Amino acid sequence: MLDIKKLLSKLTVSEKAGLCSGLDDWHTRSVERLGIPSIMVADGPHGLRKERVSDSLQDYVPSYPATCFPTASALACSWDRDLLFEVGEALAEECLQEGVSVILGPGVNIKRSPLCGRNFEYFSEDPYLAGQMAVNHIRGVQSRGIGTSLKHFTANNQEFRRMAIDACIDERALREIYLAAFEMAVKEAQPWTVMCAYNRLNGEYCSENERLLTRILRDEWGFQGLVMSDWGAVNQRVKGLRAGLDLEMPGGKFENEEKIINAVQAGELKEEILDRSVERVLKLVNAGVKNKKDGFRCDEKRHHALARKVAAECMVLLKNENAVLPLKTNQKIAVIGDFARNPRYQGYGSSVINPIQLDCAYEEMLKFCKEKNNLVYAQGFLRESSLVDEEMEQAACEAARHAQVVVLFLGLPESYETEGMERENMRLPDNQDHLLQELKKVNANIVVVLSNGSPVELPWVDKVQGILEAYLSGQAGGGAIADVLFGKVNPSGKLAETFPLKLENNPSFHAFPGGPKTVEYRESIYVGYRYYDKAGAEVRFPFGFGLSYTSFTYEKMKISPISINAGEEVKVHCTIRNSGKRAGKEIVQLYVGRKDVNGFHAVRELKDFVKVSLQAGEEKDLTFILGKRVFTFYDAAKGEWSTAPGEYQISMGASSRDLRLTQTIMIEGEIEKAVQKDLEGLEHYTEFHDNRFNHGAFQRLYRKPLPSNEFARHEKITLNTPLVDFQKKLLGKPIFGILKKELGKHAGFTENPRLNQRVKEAMVEMPLQAITNSSSGTFTEKTASALVHLANGEIMRAIKIFVQK
Repeated sequence: MLDIKKLLSKLTVSEKAGLCSGLDDWHTRSVERLGIPSIMVADGPHGLRKERVSDSLQDYVPSYPATCFPTASALACSWDRDLLFEVGEALAEECLQEGVSVILGPGVNIKRSPLCGRNFEYFSEDPYLAGQMAVNHIRGVQSRGIGTSLKHFTANNQEFRRMAIDACIDERALREIYLAAFEMAVKEAQPWTVMCAYNRLNGEYCSENERLLTRILRDEWGFQGLVMSDWGAVNQRVKGLRAGLDLEMPGGKFENEEKIINAVQAGELKEEILDRSVERVLKLVNAGVKNKKDGFRCDEKRHHALARKVAAECMVLLKNENAVLPLKTNQKIAVIGDFARNPRYQGYGSSVINPIQLDCAYEEMLKFCKEKNNLVYAQGFLRESSLVDEEMEQAACEAARHAQVVVLFLGLPESYETEGMERENMRLPDNQDHLLQELKKVNANIVVVLSNGSPVELPWVDKVQGILEAYLSGQAGGGAIADVLFGKVNPSGKLAETFPLKLENNPSFHAFPGGPKTVEYRESIYVGYRYYDKAGAEVRFPFGFGLSYTSFTYEKMKISPISINAGEEVKVHCTIRNSGKRAGKEIVQLYVGRKDVNGFHAVRELKDFVKVSLQAGEEKDLTFILGKRVFTFYDAAKGEWSTAPGEYQISMGASSRDLRLTQTIMIEGEIEKAVQKDLEGLEHYTEFHDNRFNHGAFQRLYRKPLPSNEFARHEKITLNTPLVDFQKKLLGKPIFGILKKELGKHAGFTENPRLNQRVKEAMVEMPLQAITNSSSGTFTEKTASALVHLANGEIMRAIKIFVQK
């Protein structure tokens, strides 16, 4: 164990500055003369991505094999706190085996739009559900002595220009929607680290936002751990250190260390501020070293079995007409679609896992069939294309014609969902929709299995008998799909996000992803089901929806007391009964909303839930305890949580739109005149017209002038200008061309050519500041600054920088 106080007194300023930066991409810095070791961090969050170092010239080098669990978009659909804890334990065991001390995750950013390319890594559109999933994930990992990194703090709700965009969010939406899951995770689970986001928040980079990193995170929420940067997410290092950014990752940018040293020596940075961050780094190193277990080996077979169990718990049965499911083992079944043989089981980017083993649904389904000849396969469509292959379609139709039921595997190709870029639309590729239409002509019994990380449009929903949403279900997803299709597992997942009819129905449609400079969160608190319910809009499938092979009855609701003062607890009781003929699990969801649906608030909000396992005919009594925060809203004028008196409805049910039991309680008191005045005029904010939220009303919510979203005519290029915008300047065009070519050589290559091309195209949205931060010193800030001056036509200033030693 390190004697931190003693070490602080012996460390030089140079060594202290060095400890506040990583050694390389994945390790903290050591100080050998004082016996301070290095610890390793690695990507997560649904599996361990420990990078291999390549000694060859090949572009793509898979990471060390690890168990690939379902992604967060799937895990949240389990609504199972214990399951998330169990996954966390397994992830920690694999970290112990590989000598990793901190796994980077979970991500709790809110799913503002279905198009966010990284939605597969995030839990939900609802902050309570996202927060609860994160709490138990963190607790599971850290129970085994491995740290987590709660990310991306905060408002990283899009990939477009994520390293430069300014997220303009009103204070109430920020607190109630975008900070709430982080707050819950910090207060209830205390992650070892929190990772700050790339983007700006209301004008200031998250990496140097003192209000965010210190006053809210530490002073209000009581965070005790270390704040690290996302990889390359540092703007001004000294300002970030003052704000509470302790550790810059990755390491190698020695210019920032020099800035810290110079600032201390010049008296611009108090050494005690530097000591504060160094102490946090040393505490993290202490924890990592203390919990290392040399020679530890995890049980890979047990982890694969767990991954299969988890995946089955996460799958959501969206449709089951005429009891087409579960399948019978003696049926003649046509399995169609490339995803059945070559599973789409994870998204791409920093979280991509090299799985220990990989199950395919077709092979797993064969194991259930009494006669192997009863199961036939046809590819049906080209995976990374939207073009129809007539020969493939004809073969698929021929297989379907002779089958009793068709199981059609559809989904989004790998290149559609990846870190660093958004989806272009919410549709499946055209050839998949076309195939379904053709199959319908020869067989009416079609069951669709979806593989996707985020909602898709389903224009053919009325033309199929069954739909199973498998999401991105990890390495054992193929076996889990077979378990659910054949009824070995009764599906119990519920949607953690709303499926709108079309993309245009989403509340962020007209303000996502924004740009070129800002993105205005005009929908404010009306995210996901909060919007659809307030607007009375039809949806394809509501938040919390999911079917079962059995049925459940809700009974005997009781609330006590039925009249309270603000701040008092309320107990809610009910009985849930399995009224069907087979064992199953139901997710009982509790929602709270004001009885008066007018005004600036949601109709209802999720406040608690529980997953209950019941045998046929069995019933259980449930009790929920609702505390003070359940009935509050964030009063932006006062800067605190307040309770509006009046009647509140407490409802329980199977989804946000399937509420089986409802009762009313009264909260006594009078709303303060100042609060009432502040809310006046906002009641019309909910009078939606084609999702076009009024700019003037949003300006009032924002409470200060909204920043310009346009480049001024003579505006200069800066280190924070996205590379693509260098083309706005005459001398910037050749710089853009040269750097684009160089970046393309270092794009995160995969085995998928189309995905590689999309990654290359997205990299030009990076600013030079981020490129220097991520280059491990090979592309210096000095060089970048000279190129900026050159692009602005300041040739002599550029030359002067180039010739300086």
